[in-house]
Amino acid sequence: MSQTSASAISTAPAPGIPFGRVLTAMVTPFSADGAIDLDLAARLADHLVSQGSDGLVLCGTTGESPTLSWAEQHALFAAVKDAVGGRAQLLAGSGSNCTAEAVEATAEAAALGADGALVVVPYYNRPPQEGLEAHFRAVAAAAPQLPLMLYNIPGRTGCSLDPTTTARLLACDNVVAYKAASGTTEEVSRLRQHCGERLAIYSGDDALTLPMMAVGAVGVVSVASHVAGPQIRALIQAFLAGDHADALVRHQALLPLCQALFCTTNPIPVKAALELCGWPVGAPRLPLVSADTTVRERLSSILAALRPT
Repeated sequence: MSQTSASAISTAPAPGIPFGRVLTAMVTPFSADGAIDLDLAARLADHLVSQGSDGLVLCGTTGESPTLSWAEQHALFAAVKDAVGGRAQLLAGSGSNCTAEAVEATAEAAALGADGALVVVPYYNRPPQEGLEAHFRAVAAAAPQLPLMLYNIPGRTGCSLDPTTTARLLACDNVVAYKAASGTTEEVSRLRQHCGERLAIYSGDDALTLPMMAVGAVGVVSVASHVAGPQIRALIQAFLAGDHADALVRHQALLPLCQALFCTTNPIPVKAALELCGWPVGAPRLPLVSADTTVRERLSSILAALRPT
């Protein structure tokens, strides 16, 4: 692979790129008794930033937010902010299928000093587009100075935020970004069609980072960056530098890892991958379970073969 200078392309927050290019959706480490390991979380956050993450998303899907209490989430955010605040953008997951709860959580994220909030489409309720628009407008109004990233992941939520609805939500000044996790590049194309460059679109699927950037995404909210941060950053830098051939080679080299990390429910595989790399982040909380031997062996082989940047 050709080398692209780490300083050649800035990945820091810039106009139109509110949170940088590479954001890691950070796992939540647990101790043997199932409690959050705040010390390990702080060390892991420091490591991820040193490995090329411009920002960290806490208490999202990968962070197992459905099994964390709000008090646990606030304690985790405070520990990570103490460790890397000022060196990385910190986004707090504040979504809920209850609008009142999402409003309260988003206001609390602002009070805790978050740089932004990740707000997932309400799950299970399956609201119509009118309900989704009203939900996000209420959340945006709860913390008007806090930049928001809308999070569309219909495979988990049971409904999808339409690009035309997203375009109407741009009337809220703090709706600045969108995590596209529908599994299609068409979503990004339609968002650019309806929202233009006003909305910063982030790939929510590691395997689609390059294809989504080709049609208008600005970066990725990544799981794979837990163990391949420099490689993902180099892929994005190559693309931005116009070296699309090198970006494609890097994409293909990362693809086996991206596929393995989603061979079963996230974050089961990435927690196993971290443990294989010497980070004892613990098992997921039930109803998720630890990776089985087959998954661990697959990850071990891929990590051993992963080429450095």
